[in-house]
Amino acid sequence: MPFIGFNFDRIFAERNIDEIKENLSVKHNMNIKDLTEEEINLEKKQEVLKFKFEFLLKYDPNVAEIKIDGHLLFLESPKKMKEIVQNWKKDKKLPPEITQSLFNTILTKSNIKALQLSQDLNLPPHIPMPRLTRQQPKKNVNEYIG
Repeated sequence: MPFIGFNFDRIFAERNIDEIKENLSVKHNMNIKDLTEEEINLEKKQEVLKFKFEFLLKYDPNVAEIKIDGHLLFLESPKKMKEIVQNWKKDKKLPPEITQSLFNTILTKSNIKALQLSQDLNLPPHIPMPRLTRQQPKKNVNEYIG
């Protein structure tokens, strides 16, 4: 999919309490807030679609919140873009092939930014991080040393 731009418009991060209890849960929410047609100047003036999104993390119970608003620019044939806008205005739905790529792009960029913000606020990461574990050496009972 031809996404030609990605920007964060607003970033909010707040920690509400000093001490984090063991029963911490992190809830994710992401949605497309709006879809508009925009005119940008590339090699010539072209119409693009602007997808506005919101990415939200809530550390419960009322520990912290991270909210990221942003937008993506999408370039496609004028006919296809008009069809996408009409469907959006009619029932707020997007074609599956666009939705998958759109959400994956938002998730990738927003999760990285949210991870940085969670570190700045001394919060645990909201996504599992790779960890090294030490394996116990295998003991072979029948091993003869002599």
